Amino acid sequence: MVGARPKQAELTEDTDLSKTDDTRRVIESMCDGMNDHRIDDMDEFFATNFRWMGNTGCGTKNGLKEFQDNWQRPFQAAFSDKVCIDEARLFMGEWAAAFGRQEAIHSGEFMGIKPTGKKVEIRYMDFWKVKEGRIIDNWVMVDFPYVMAQLGEDAFNGHGWEIFDRGEASPPRPKC
Repeated sequence: MVGARPKQAELTEDTDLSKTDDTRRVIESMCDGMNDHRIDDMDEFFATNFRWMGNTGCGTKNGLKEFQDNWQRPFQAAFSDKVCIDEARLFMGEWAAAFGRQEAIHSGEFMGIKPTGKKVEIRYMDFWKVKEGRIIDNWVMVDFPYVMAQLGEDAFNGHGWEIFDRGEASPPRPKC
């Protein structure tokens, strides 16, 4: 055996598979609510004390109010005419996952970038935990560097690993 063998998938090991259809209903309804640009009544889908855990640049929101005030409102201020398109969804008991894109107009300041009026694609992945008909946890990855690139900004200042894909640099070799 080579390498570590930590315990895997602890969060999903005890999921109640009988809850799959309930979870699907919550997530599908929540996505419709997001596409309707709802904010103030999202407690229909999210527990008051739920956790929204985003990647760097997105932050962590503890509770519905922080999610509404520190994610939904700034996001909708930066991007109007937003529509969310899940390209794939998976459901397993109290768990759901999706990846997809949002299409929107850059109509407000975003990451210090003044509004451009450009249509952008915002890629994302979500994992949700649903209990008692409400989302209690949401792990999120939003591809803000890709959004910034569409607006003419390079978040990696020329050091993104795409240079390896284009043959402009050789990948580093591991030291043995």
